[in-house]
Amino acid sequence: MRHSSPARLASLLLGGSLVLPLLAPVTALASPAPALGAPALPPSRGLRPVPLAALPELPAPNGLPRLQSQVSCPALQQRVASLVGEESFAWSISVADPAGRLLADVNGTRPRVPASNQKLVSSAFALDRLGPDHRLATQLWRLPDGTLRLTGQGDPDLALPHLQRFARLALNSGGSSGAIGSAVRMQLAEEPAQAWWPQGWNYADRAYAYGAPITRLALTSNAIDEAVSNPPSRLQILMKRAIAQQGGSAQLSVVSSRTPIPADAVLIHEEPSISMHGLLSLANTESHNFTAEVLLRTAADTWDLNEATRRNWSWLNAQGLPLEGVSIHDGSGLDRANRLTSRFLTALLLRMDQHPYRRDYVGSMAIAGQRGTLRNLFKGTSLDGQVYAKTGTLTGVRSISGLVLTSDGPRYFSAISNGASAPNATIGRVLRQVQNVSLCAGTQAY
Repeated sequence: MRHSSPARLASLLLGGSLVLPLLAPVTALASPAPALGAPALPPSRGLRPVPLAALPELPAPNGLPRLQSQVSCPALQQRVASLVGEESFAWSISVADPAGRLLADVNGTRPRVPASNQKLVSSAFALDRLGPDHRLATQLWRLPDGTLRLTGQGDPDLALPHLQRFARLALNSGGSSGAIGSAVRMQLAEEPAQAWWPQGWNYADRAYAYGAPITRLALTSNAIDEAVSNPPSRLQILMKRAIAQQGGSAQLSVVSSRTPIPADAVLIHEEPSISMHGLLSLANTESHNFTAEVLLRTAADTWDLNEATRRNWSWLNAQGLPLEGVSIHDGSGLDRANRLTSRFLTALLLRMDQHPYRRDYVGSMAIAGQRGTLRNLFKGTSLDGQVYAKTGTLTGVRSISGLVLTSDGPRYFSAISNGASAPNATIGRVLRQVQNVSLCAGTQAY
């Protein structure tokens, strides 16, 4: 599968452009579609990082609006139920207003495979924990014995020009013994091969760009036209070539990224990534799996995926969100063992729209008819430019969650289909009903 480089996408997003080059989806599965009415979706592996019993439901922090548990708009509820009709078994849909009123809910507590709607979870976690100005760092160190070490945090935009800069700095920074013809000694700090892919990613997906391995030193996000199967090997080849082009030679080795940097090591150079705003936009506007996985690990301050998902879960619990049925297995949504509910996602969106960094969160999403994975959807309708959302697509799965602007303020929604026949059309019809705020004027819970 082909898509534009993260660097180009980020530059367009940060420049304020609403027109991006046409991209192929980055989250499609290679497995066959399930038969309608009997979606072949595997059960959750049940590997919740923390047992539900250990996580008492908490109130929303600081007195913020909390999603109600009873539907309060019968008119909208009836219209949504009518729109899904006989396919209600395949749908989970929830809609809320800024006061936390649950305006409509169809199977809102039923866990579903969310596909890339999972990125709404990891990006919220990252934004809250790291802030909007955080940048990933790729660093070149000189160790006490003169050896150099290159370390990274998974910058999705790391590219050949950066490598050439590091090569030039290595030759000028004492990375050799000083003898004539001596080679630069450099270590590349990387994760072990068994940690490059989340356990639940389909092996067929790992060959494609959207399923590229998750490593700390990832040139072009470990993807060219397809996934790079051995990133450290590729990096060694290209680093040696870059040093040779500068007139030197190199002795390169790979060490564990968990090997501590000595206290008396010297930082020679740090290459920062784009800001958090750009990273979030890559994850949510363009559904870049690699970036979402890096955001999860960075926010959790660990590249141990099990521990990272556990810390993400604990953070979600602290937000007072409805976690029953929720199961987190990665940061991007490519693992089909993930389970989210539409009521949980709607509550998360409500919570994040009250967050101090709400503009960064909402601004990272695709826009109907204009930007990202929604650029070609709902164009020319009343939803054009009025829906800010994250899409998700796997075989048999379609999800769109976000907010729709109305004359009475935003409405938060999540629509997850696991096996519906025409999900985009149904979601569009539902959202156009949501825009009709007169349906819910003055209604009470029932």
